[in-house]
Order: sequence, then structure tokens, then C-alpha cells
Amino acid sequence: MRKTDPARSERRLRHLETAVREAGIKLTHQRVEIFKELAGTEDHPDAEALFRAVQKRVPTVSLDTVYRTLWMLRDLGLVTTLGPNRDAVRFDVNLDLHHHYVCTQCGLVRDFESHELDTLRVPEAVKGFGSVAFAQVEVRGLCEGCLRKKKTKRP
Repeated sequence: MRKTDPARSERRLRHLETAVREAGIKLTHQRVEIFKELAGTEDHPDAEALFRAVQKRVPTVSLDTVYRTLWMLRDLGLVTTLGPNRDAVRFDVNLDLHHHYVCTQCGLVRDFESHELDTLRVPEAVKGFGSVAFAQVEVRGLCEGCLRKKKTKRP
């Protein structure tokens, strides 16, 4: 994994620790080691890559602990996910140029079209990674159904 500079890594680590502590969640040794690995990389690691890296220092860590820690961080808004929803990979038969709205609560996915997004210029920096076949935007938020449920749960 590509490492970040030590000062940035330390800031990220302190931020994770502080936010988790303020949420009333215990900072176990294994969680802190997962935080360290996550805070110290510029990659976007999956749970298995983090597990392998942390396991070198903490042989007793389990893959389940890594997954639960990552989902806890996501639920607290401290990390974001890329790609499929945690519960299932979604398949899309619509091969026309379009974009997606994804509800972060229930996983609802809806297609939408946008001429503005279709004509979005890909920055030169991205082209430096390799060739670009197409760009698709994923917009995330709470769908109307989840917003209604959230409002009705309030006293």
C-alpha cells in the first residue's frame, strides 16, 4: 500500500480516535491498529488488504473485526465506501449513458440522466492513471422513504 506522509497519517489517526471516543465507542487495541493502517495509506484498501496488513502486527485480529470496524467507521461518517453496497453487488442492464442515485440507508438505486454530468471533463490528473473509457457519477444521500422514516422516529 502507498503510505501517506507521517503528519497526515497522525492527523487522520487522531481524528478517528477522537470521533470514535466521542461516539461512546471503546478504543480497543485492534481497532486502533486498524485505524493506524487506514490512516497511513493513500490507497483505498478493501477489508482483506487491511486485514493482511494489520495481522502482521496483531496476529489475533480477525477479518470479521476488520469488517465490523470499517462499517462502524462508515456509519459514523468517518470513511466512505467505493463500489457496491455492503449487502449485495448490484447489476445494471442499462448500458446507455446515465448516472446513479444511491440511498446510503436502505441501498435504493435509481438511474438518472444529466446532460451536464455527461459532458463533465475528466481532469488531466485522472488521465495520468491510464485510459478513460467513460465517467459515471454516483450521487449518495437519503431517499424520500428513509427521510420520512427518520422524521417519524423523532419524538
